[in-house]
Amino acid sequence: MLKGKTIVLGITGCIAAYKSCEIVSRLKKEGANVKVIMTQHAIEFVQPLSFETLSGNRVITDLFDRDFEFDVKHVSLAKEADLFVIAPATANVIGKIANGLADDMLTTTYLACKAPKIVCPAMNTNMYENEQFEENLQKLKKKGVHIIEPIEGRLACGDVGKGKMAEPVDILEEIVDLLMPKTDFERKKVLVTAGSTEENVDGVRFISNHSSGKMGIALASAAADRGADVSLIYGRIKVSIPDNIVKETKVKTTEDMFDAVMEQYKDADIIIMAAAPADYRMKRTFANKVKSKELILELEKTPDIAKALGEVKGDKKLIIFSAETENLIENASGKLVKKNADLVVANDVTKEGAGFGVDTNIATIMAKDGRRWDYELMLKRDLADKILDIVLTL
Repeated sequence: MLKGKTIVLGITGCIAAYKSCEIVSRLKKEGANVKVIMTQHAIEFVQPLSFETLSGNRVITDLFDRDFEFDVKHVSLAKEADLFVIAPATANVIGKIANGLADDMLTTTYLACKAPKIVCPAMNTNMYENEQFEENLQKLKKKGVHIIEPIEGRLACGDVGKGKMAEPVDILEEIVDLLMPKTDFERKKVLVTAGSTEENVDGVRFISNHSSGKMGIALASAAADRGADVSLIYGRIKVSIPDNIVKETKVKTTEDMFDAVMEQYKDADIIIMAAAPADYRMKRTFANKVKSKELILELEKTPDIAKALGEVKGDKKLIIFSAETENLIENASGKLVKKNADLVVANDVTKEGAGFGVDTNIATIMAKDGRRWDYELMLKRDLADKILDIVLTL
C-alpha cells in the first residue's frame, strides 16, 4: 500500500527503540522506502546495523558525518519525506521540537521537514503526566502534529501506568491512514456549508461573526478526498477552497445561503451544515453610511436553515453544528431534536484551541440514536475524518 512513499523514522533514546525494528519491518513489507535517523542515546539501546538491515538504507546518526556522498543531509532527507515519524519520542525530544530547538540530526531534519508528522511518546508515567511535558505536547497538537498516545502497562522501570509506546501495528495503521486516503465516500453526494454570512447595517457596515470557515472547508476537503462529489456553499471564509470540489456557490446573506441550500439539497445524500450564518439581520438597512453619534439597531431573526432542512430532508442525512459558550451538551442535544438532525457536532468556543479562526477543535458528537463521542484537541481536518467515519454508521 505504501509503494513509492518515503518515510523518515526518527528513533530516540528509550527502551521502546527495540519496537521500532518492527515498525521498519512492517513499513518495508508495505513497500515504503524507510530512512532512519537515530539519536546518540538511541544507539545505546539498538545498534544502527539492525535498522540498516531491515530498511536497506544507511542509518543517519551524526549531523557532521563526512563518510558519505555529500549533500546537506538534514535538508535532503526533509525534502524526500512523505511522512516524518518519531517513535519512540522521549520527553526530551518532544520538548525540543515543541519549542523549535534543533541541535542534532533528528531535530534539524524535523524542523526542515514540511511533510505531515507523527510523534509517538514513550516514557515513565510521572514524566508523561508532568505539567511542563503536557504543555509541550499541546504545542505539538496545535501545530498539527499527529500524536499517537502511549498505552498503559508495566513500564521498564517497574511502574504500572500510561507511558508505553503504542504498538507497531497501531502506528502502521495511522501511517497508512495519513498516506493512503480512504475511498469510502465514492458515489456519495455531499453538500457542505462553510463560513459566516453578512447582514448589512448601512453602506459600509455589516453584522457577522468570527467564523473562518476552516471546519467547513476541512469537511469538504476530507469528503472529496474520500471520493465524494462535494458541493460547497460558502460565505465569508479565511481559507482557500480545495481544487477537488465539484460545485462552489458563494453567498453573502443568510437568506442567500438559505435559498442556495434549499435549491441544492435535493441532489445530496448527506448535508453538513458547518457554516455559521448570522442569526439576526436589520429590520431596516441604511443605503448610506450612518454618521450619527448614536445608532440603535432594530434586529429580526434570519431564516433557520438547519430547521428548514430537518422538515424536508426525508432519508437524507443531516449533520449540524452547535457552537456554544455554556451548557454545551444541553444546548446541542436540544438542537439535535428541534432541527430533526441525525448528528450534532458540539464545541465550546471558549476553550483554548476550540474557538474560531484556529486550525484545531475540541468536540462532542451526538447522534439521534443516543450514541456520543468525545474528542480532545485535534486538527480540524482530523476531526472532519472522525465526523465522516461516524456519518457512515448512520
